[in-house]
Amino acid sequence: MKTSNPTTWFITGTSSGFGRQLTEQLLARGDRVAATLRKPQALAALTEKYPDSLWVRELDVTDTEQIRTVVAAAFNELGRIDVVVSNAGYAVFGAAEELSDDQIHRQIETNVIGSVQLVRAVTPHLRSQGGGKVLQLSSMGGQIAFPSLSVYHLSKWAIEGFFEGYAPEVAPFGIRTCLVEPGSAATEFGGSSASWAPALDEYTDTPAGHMRSMILSPPEGQEQPIGDPTRFAELMIDAADSDELPPRLLLGADAYQLVSDALRARLDAVEKQKPLTVSASS
Repeated sequence: MKTSNPTTWFITGTSSGFGRQLTEQLLARGDRVAATLRKPQALAALTEKYPDSLWVRELDVTDTEQIRTVVAAAFNELGRIDVVVSNAGYAVFGAAEELSDDQIHRQIETNVIGSVQLVRAVTPHLRSQGGGKVLQLSSMGGQIAFPSLSVYHLSKWAIEGFFEGYAPEVAPFGIRTCLVEPGSAATEFGGSSASWAPALDEYTDTPAGHMRSMILSPPEGQEQPIGDPTRFAELMIDAADSDELPPRLLLGADAYQLVSDALRARLDAVEKQKPLTVSASS
């Protein structure tokens, strides 16, 4: 357990899931945490337990001005922030046709625009202090895709593309980044934190309908391996503690298998097209 040289963290979405796990583990080992969430009262017990090391503010990442205000306050009041964890996000479930316009917009505003604007807000502060680390919660769903999750995957593939370009932009300033890609875990991913579109009968006997049924009611004996969110959080902390922050951190046995299979299949498809592809160049 870490007890000396405390690290200061800024974390979004700390009411539950990975954000809550990270906050609890970091405080227990003696670090300082700037925890943000939409309903600060959810951290009342932790605030009472760690009054000197837990800094809490209300934050809805769909509000860009609020992001900038809260980030500025955290750096002004806490001084140096060593690690920023962009964790706030959720999943919307449903075939593309089933989703409402509002569900699509909200998914992108939270998972993509909110994450981008948080990173933009912390960058000048990290640059001026000589560096820092940014962990962005993505998903194995930033490398693969399932039916009934197309818009969720849109958000994760988008944020992965953003970080591919952002990382080399800020590396000269000592800012290091990591895309955290968890597999399935015992969190509220498909439960109270998710948004479900009303089902259309036309999709019942299709891949989208089958995926919906499997998520809501997994067939007995066919449950997928579920990762331990406590262990996932421990590994995120270990990665941030290391001198060499990995550009990607894949977590979970299912994530390893599904992502590695998908990448091999994608590369095989590229190789098969090589003669045709190179023929397009003069």
